[in-house]
Amino acid sequence: MARVLAFDPIREAARQWRKHWGVASAPPMAAVTSVMRTHQIMLARLNEQLEPHDLTFPRYEALMLLFFSRTGSLPLGKMGVRLQLHQTSVTPLVDALVERGLVERTPHPTDRRTTLATITSRGREVADAATRDLNAIRFGTAPMKRAELDLLVDTLERFRREAGDFDD
Repeated sequence: MARVLAFDPIREAARQWRKHWGVASAPPMAAVTSVMRTHQIMLARLNEQLEPHDLTFPRYEALMLLFFSRTGSLPLGKMGVRLQLHQTSVTPLVDALVERGLVERTPHPTDRRTTLATITSRGREVADAATRDLNAIRFGTAPMKRAELDLLVDTLERFRREAGDFDD
């Protein structure tokens, strides 16, 4: 574990940014750096909670996508679109879930060229248990309160929409 600092390094970076590049450049740098550091903290918390289930957060997301799908199966290409991942990233995710007995590769019933990822009954059990554990730690968002989380989601949703992440 890294040593705890006696100061906020992002605030110090913002101070340096203002000094070297002007007042207007500091808030964007501080915002991006804060989001990136928060991502690291949250991912570490989530992965720690998922480790007893032999999952990482990306594997958990893929498993939950299948858990919530109508039939428990999706083509790998569709998984990539919904997870917003390149196809080359989906294959190792599914492979890791197959190795753990949580997912099976099955042939598509009408398209021989397509392979489906299908959640197993063991996969459903693990998905349920892992979700209970993540819910218990509020998905690693402590100490944020409900209103803060809602504001954060709304703010980032606007950013993602305007970046072309989705269209509604």
